[in-house]
Amino acid sequence: MAAESPAFTLNLPVLPLDDEVVLPGMVVPLDLSDAEVRAAVEAAQAAARSEPGKPKVLLVPRIDGTYAKTGVLGTVEQVGRLADGDPGALVRGRSRVRIGAGTTGPGAALWVEGARVEETVPEPLPGQVTELVKEYKALAATWLKKRGAWQVVDRVQAIDDVSALADNSGYSPFLTTDQKVELLETADPVARLKLATQQLRDHLAEQDVAETIAKDVQEGVDKQQREFLLRRQLEAVRKELRELNGEKEGEESDDYRARVEAADLPEKVREAALKEVDKLERASDQSPEGSWIRTWLDTVLEMPWNERTEDAYDIQGAKAVLDAEHAGLDDVKERITEYLAVRKRRGDRGLGVIGGRRGGAVLALVGPPGVGKTSLGESVAHAMGRKFVRVALGGVRDEAEIRGHRRTYVGALPGRIVRAVKEAGSMNPVVLLDEIDKVGSDFRGDPAAALLEVLDPAQNHTFRDHYLEVELDLSDVVFLATANVLEAIPEALADRMEIVRLDGYTEDEKVVIARDHLLPRQLERAGLEKAEVTLDESALRKLAGEYTREAGVRTLERSIARLLRKIAAQHELGERELPFTVTDGDLRGLIGRPHHVPESAQDPAERRTAVPGVATGLAVTGAGGDVLFVEASLADPETGGAGLTLTGQLGDVMKESAQIALSFLRSHGAELELPVADLKDRGVHIHFPAGAVPKDGPSAGITMTTALASLLSGRLVRTDVAMTGEVSLTGRVLPIGGVKQKLLAAQRAGVTTVIIPKRNEPDLDDVPAEVLDKLDVHTVTDVRQVLELALAPATSDAAPEVPVAA
Repeated sequence: MAAESPAFTLNLPVLPLDDEVVLPGMVVPLDLSDAEVRAAVEAAQAAARSEPGKPKVLLVPRIDGTYAKTGVLGTVEQVGRLADGDPGALVRGRSRVRIGAGTTGPGAALWVEGARVEETVPEPLPGQVTELVKEYKALAATWLKKRGAWQVVDRVQAIDDVSALADNSGYSPFLTTDQKVELLETADPVARLKLATQQLRDHLAEQDVAETIAKDVQEGVDKQQREFLLRRQLEAVRKELRELNGEKEGEESDDYRARVEAADLPEKVREAALKEVDKLERASDQSPEGSWIRTWLDTVLEMPWNERTEDAYDIQGAKAVLDAEHAGLDDVKERITEYLAVRKRRGDRGLGVIGGRRGGAVLALVGPPGVGKTSLGESVAHAMGRKFVRVALGGVRDEAEIRGHRRTYVGALPGRIVRAVKEAGSMNPVVLLDEIDKVGSDFRGDPAAALLEVLDPAQNHTFRDHYLEVELDLSDVVFLATANVLEAIPEALADRMEIVRLDGYTEDEKVVIARDHLLPRQLERAGLEKAEVTLDESALRKLAGEYTREAGVRTLERSIARLLRKIAAQHELGERELPFTVTDGDLRGLIGRPHHVPESAQDPAERRTAVPGVATGLAVTGAGGDVLFVEASLADPETGGAGLTLTGQLGDVMKESAQIALSFLRSHGAELELPVADLKDRGVHIHFPAGAVPKDGPSAGITMTTALASLLSGRLVRTDVAMTGEVSLTGRVLPIGGVKQKLLAAQRAGVTTVIIPKRNEPDLDDVPAEVLDKLDVHTVTDVRQVLELALAPATSDAAPEVPVAA
């Protein structure tokens, strides 16, 4: 489309341009004070004397000492003085010249041979070139209008020559020297116009981005200036209001820096708080981070970092408080008394803090419901003179409930431990972690794992809550955890706590609790005076023994409440006069018949053990100890084959115990004088009543053996005998757990004789003396001793008749 062909050769003096480029059509002033420029102009003037026309020079860009390959033929239009008074020359660029070899000429300038480059453009212009010309003119007009050069817009619009239009971009101040050299060395006019258009388009895009940024920055600056002005005005208004109200300068609640500096905070906490204050001062009011920081600072300032209550070191007084508020529970009372005595001695010897740790305690109160575990925590705090806080953990499944949420979450809060300390208002409260065995886990984490650090005396002096993110010393806190089932607590967590078992109350203890604690409370709730209704001890004992059967006293309290409500209603209806004394004979008429009549009190013909094959065992459940009956029967040979059938929702361990009991009797039947020949052809069925309740464990081994032996021999099991113990294939009686709970259950059920393994004899030390006085406890090592004690004597010498299942 455009051609490049040398038209004729020229000998021209070189006028070097350092880091400058002149394109054809441009008119530029040059400073003649430069020696090379002056030499070139003088040489051109000398040559022009012998040739017609104006003096000609070759304008060549020199970049870092290197000359470009293409220059511009320029004519010296005028020589005179520049605006600053220095000598100068006005030079106009005419056309491109390809620089050749050096040559000679007049003057001190460098002369070279040059070939003029002719440029041709088809006429008329193709459509693409026309569109390119329009685009360049539009872009140039946009740029010039932004600069306010309206006169130049008309000049650019008047240029129709493609080459001249492209070279006109040489005036653009935003082009770099390299970009101008590229335009100079591009001989094709259309390609040069494309290059100029692209350069102009890129500059306008950059200018748009720069203008957007500048606009945003200016808006931000204006906003900050406006906000600053409004804040100063607000401060002035607040100052005037404080002066009108007679307040002092420093009473503004929003001055967090002053509050932090005035607060009694640990050094590291103070440093963290001041860093957050710095962030708050830099943040704007509209920033969400500002509200997070304020909430965090409020939480930190509300924490009782250096607040501690003085422990009541009156050991006798503390023990008296515990005895007055709780009957029984000697193990817990002794442990608290020991703790106070040790703390008193450590304080007397200046050993209150050892290795950064204080003398806190972590106790786990494990026992059935209703024995007073929760209320005991409050009594402990009362006895020690400390604040008391209860933290309910039942059903908690989110780890953040213990450790807190990260501050970046919306609605973030510290964990329950931090909130408990803040609520207590001291760093050494008694914190009751209620129902710790009911903690669950799901996709939100395992709260029991988060409790490991809280309840570890070696770590909790540097406990870190995810919300606070500063160290919190929990080593002086007395943690009391309550649980119904020890096995439900993770092993690692249980290892960090000192386990104290509460195995339930004896009947005598229940009578004392009902008389001293439950009855006064229920009288007040029923609106009765103490002198208006009196419960005889026989009535309380019958309520505890026959109307309720539990390890704790919750049902007993409900029974007392029901009794008092009935009396109050009868009095209001005019059916009963007050004062009134309730005896055991009045209970049936007031609250109905007893629900738990002991086996020993029933008619002999109605007792469960009135037929062979039924034995009484002892078990431990989540509600404490309980009596467990075992029933056995043999199937008719004609109705089914041999085998063992077990029912009653039994676990694997209990099923294995039944297999062991049956195997022992089969192998030792002759020795025990039992007719075991029929066991080969007849099915054996062992059933544990209350089939809806899961049962497991090895401690029913001797009970199942006794039931089967009773079935085969036809001898009844003694009604007053209950037993517990694991049996081996050789007939050995192995130790089991929960002896105290089982003996308490036997005493509640009216059993008078209990059989336990010999190796469990040391456990009798934990059983209350009043319970042992009412029980005849036999310790055995072999199942033969069990059968001798448990089975009633045979009524005749004839062969017994074995009961057959229907």
